[in-house]
Amino acid sequence: MAAHAARTTRQAHDAYEAVKHVNTCLRQRQFRPRKGFFVVSIKGVKRKRLVTSAFVTAAAGAAAFGTFAVSANANAAVPAHPVHRPTIVLEHGAFADASSWNGVIEKLRADGYPVVAAADPLRGPGADAASLRSLLHHIQGPKILVGHSYGGSVISEAGANDPEVKALVYVAAFLPAPGETALGLTNKYPGSTLPDALDPVPFTTPDGATGTDLYIQQDKFHHQFAADVPADQAALMAAEQRPIAQSALEEPATAAAWQSKPSWDVITTEDLNIPPAVQRFMAERAHAHTTEVAASHSVAVSHPGLVARVIEEAARATR
Repeated sequence: MAAHAARTTRQAHDAYEAVKHVNTCLRQRQFRPRKGFFVVSIKGVKRKRLVTSAFVTAAAGAAAFGTFAVSANANAAVPAHPVHRPTIVLEHGAFADASSWNGVIEKLRADGYPVVAAADPLRGPGADAASLRSLLHHIQGPKILVGHSYGGSVISEAGANDPEVKALVYVAAFLPAPGETALGLTNKYPGSTLPDALDPVPFTTPDGATGTDLYIQQDKFHHQFAADVPADQAALMAAEQRPIAQSALEEPATAAAWQSKPSWDVITTEDLNIPPAVQRFMAERAHAHTTEVAASHSVAVSHPGLVARVIEEAARATR
């Protein structure tokens, strides 16, 4: 009897010390508990602690047999195999920058997806795809490429022949076939009012070459590019916009990843940059999974939840 009592006392002490260590780690933020805490009682010790199911399992392994009494569904909260999610790589287009994805990034990260928003040089599909390809080679594991507007041309080229690119998501974007240009596709059907809103700015490179950068006139930006975005936010976007080289819109595509990889497409029916008819033509040709929304060209800003849902759909379908 005495020996049994001694063993029970030691077991209770070991269990108490294990839970004490877990809660110390929680206070010091060495662990990040997830939602769903469980009460763990220690036999023979009049204390209760709140720990996650993962910590219960770890502490139980360190403690003696039969020491913990845990609610029946506690361990069910811990998946038998961790879910490995692909990295979402976002490529902005003309007249925008990577911050245009902020709302989408917040939602993707909240759902556990690693995200990288690339900086698009906006110099031409070939050069911009090479820049993006360098980033893709640096990111390990499977990836989903997402392109907005001209960024669609870039992901189409960069994602070709890359086995780690599992899917493409086009957001009010170009899906050019080899030989096609963004400008040529825009003019395929009527509806774009972009030419009248542009503000061309000549530039000279260090080697003496000349070209033209295209901006959208700031007083026309809200109506042309982001009509469903609050006016004060659209004014900030207008001031922060990145110009695109005019030659980039005239440079033919040389590859089309959508010809060999599954694709998803968010079509914006109130778009004044890329006419909806053009978007539908490209999506149908690519056999893309399409979602239509009454939104402006800046749909990632005005409808970040919808865009994030489509991206996650692509990620789940190609897991």
